[in-house]
Amino acid sequence: MDTADFQDSARTALGDPQLRSNFRRAMDGLMAKRAAMFPDRDEWTRLRSLGAAVRARSLLNLPHLLEKLEERLTANGIHVHWAETVDQGNAIFKEILAQHDAKHVVKGKSMVSEEMHLNHALEEVGIEIIEADLGEYIIQLDHETPSHIIMPAIHKNKEQIARLFSQKIKDAAYTEDVDHLTGMARQVLRKKFANADAGVSGVNVAVAETGTLVLVENEGNGRMCTTVPKLHIAVMGIEKVVERLEEVPPILQLLTRSATGQPITTYVNMISSPRKADEKDGPEEIHLVLLDNGRSRVYSDPELRNTLRCIRCGACMNHCPVYTRVGGHAYPGVYPGPIGKILTPQILGLDVAGDLPHGSSLCNACVEVCPVEIPIAALLVRLRREAVGNGAKALKSAIPPKGAGQHRSRVESWVWWGWALAYRVPWIYRLTGLMLSRFGGLMPATIPLLKEWTSVRSKPRFASRTLHEMASSQEVPND
Repeated sequence: MDTADFQDSARTALGDPQLRSNFRRAMDGLMAKRAAMFPDRDEWTRLRSLGAAVRARSLLNLPHLLEKLEERLTANGIHVHWAETVDQGNAIFKEILAQHDAKHVVKGKSMVSEEMHLNHALEEVGIEIIEADLGEYIIQLDHETPSHIIMPAIHKNKEQIARLFSQKIKDAAYTEDVDHLTGMARQVLRKKFANADAGVSGVNVAVAETGTLVLVENEGNGRMCTTVPKLHIAVMGIEKVVERLEEVPPILQLLTRSATGQPITTYVNMISSPRKADEKDGPEEIHLVLLDNGRSRVYSDPELRNTLRCIRCGACMNHCPVYTRVGGHAYPGVYPGPIGKILTPQILGLDVAGDLPHGSSLCNACVEVCPVEIPIAALLVRLRREAVGNGAKALKSAIPPKGAGQHRSRVESWVWWGWALAYRVPWIYRLTGLMLSRFGGLMPATIPLLKEWTSVRSKPRFASRTLHEMASSQEVPND
């Protein structure tokens, strides 16, 4: 992916009034709903601190918890697979589905599967995979990627969805009635659920103590994907594990209230084993694919490790002045908004996505609403420094972020060296000020040293006299 894509796509999005209107209306509603869920500031602070502590403690013990999770899941009858890369993850899916001669798959919403480009990988080998989440189903019909991690089709209004359904769904009449549009999708998906050979889902939280996969949702599609087909394959990033079952409720309270402004989602699915002999429904076989995809590298740095606390609520996006104006499709990679600006460069590499940390005003809105206290602004600054630095390790035990130092410019380094020298040596400082006051205005805005700066800012205007000259004219002592 080209890092210039973000700048170009952002400019295009800013020029699309319909897109900006759709996002403004949606974000205002989401922010209001979230605020209504946390009316008591003290309760929010306590719950947030608890959630942050749970996630921090889980990450501190992550290697041990992953081993414990695998042991417990295996004892429960769930098959566990490890994938270091997305290619390995996709290969595991293909192998499992081939063993079961599965040709038709239904999938609940999963950002990790988007990270793997799983749909494309399975379609390449002739497997039909249908998104069961309504928002994901809409963007699949339109051959798009999610623009939000909670509400994938938030960039579309009902008129756009109505046109899409009338064009893509057989015998569908044009209607802007939301209930009728939902009914159209439901009719299609019911047949897919009934005929599916396998179901795929994400995982919100995995509990090492009990070997339980927790999945929250509102539409029931997740439950259908994980219970109707005989084969269920779950996929999750390795960071989603917690130690004890009692740590799940605070995470769910923070997740649902921050994401959709609900006290709890309609469905909370807790999956601990395949169907037992005395049970009437459920899959006969369950697999869990644990994906690394650069997370171990992120984990190795004590500061950047905080990125992995994320519970994927999307609150940072809803409050971000950049995301709410350009939308999710302006961002390279799968994860948009503030969390994408710190996660994507670490997964894809700063050489590929090193411009993303600069797409922020550092207003701290994302930090204030993050339910698990991720210091997003501090991590953005750290990644900016890493992108143009020497790739030096923050600590002796840390591994530099992927692609560190790739945006380093020799010219820029010399400019900052000269700036530091001028501020250290008084006579150089005075000479520089004198030269800029006389000739600075003659510099064209298009010269390489100013081009990037003036592309988004006005050209600097220099005073006709230096501060020392003005002080001397007023007979101020030059001490």
